[in-house]
Amino acid sequence: MLDAAVRWMNERGNTEQWGTVPYSQRPGGPDRVERYTTENEPHIAEYDGTPVGALVLDSGPSPQLPIAPAGEPERYVRLLVSDRRHAGLGIGAALLAHAAEETRRAGAALLRVDCWAGGGGALVAFYERNGFTRTDRFLDGSWPGQVLARRLG
Repeated sequence: MLDAAVRWMNERGNTEQWGTVPYSQRPGGPDRVERYTTENEPHIAEYDGTPVGALVLDSGPSPQLPIAPAGEPERYVRLLVSDRRHAGLGIGAALLAHAAEETRRAGAALLRVDCWAGGGGALVAFYERNGFTRTDRFLDGSWPGQVLARRLG
């Protein structure tokens, strides 16, 4: 699914968000996916029995990114990806709603995510449509990022 997402972005001229190399061929890419499924909390969305989306939750941001800890219990979206062949079905939104429920279940009131802030901000706007508010901007090398937060009652 990650390789297909890179291909889909590249076909639309987006080579900055995830680059041009398939995720499975990147140095450390397969190891990162392994960590996501063993050290974090993975969730898979299915449609008619077929995986169409993935969400990975953690207790905080990646230590490799220049993002400060929240200073309170939180759940953090480390990965959100959907199969673009099923675009328009609300897979990403459904996974984010599930992340909010998992955050409440964990006894936390804060759900955060970081994303690519380039390309006119379309990805940031997606998270805002799903109840998140912009907090901090950051740079990871030349990659512009945005942290967003969602308070849960």
